[in-house]
Amino acid sequence: LRVFLYRFFQISQFKRSALPNAPKVGSGGSLSPRGDWRAPSDSEATAWLEELETNTPDGEN
Repeated sequence: LRVFLYRFFQISQFKRSALPNAPKVGSGGSLSPRGDWRAPSDSEATAWLEELETNTPDGEN
């Protein structure tokens, strides 16, 4: 899980976008990547990895 979180939030090439990181102005939207939702291109995995360490027993992540 640790490797997945690091790769998904820190080094994923699929979240790159030429658009600035800002909220969309318009309709209610959806979570479809082809529509409204985009992961931020400058995201950090630190918060997710800390959450994993805090909420899993030793040796299980």
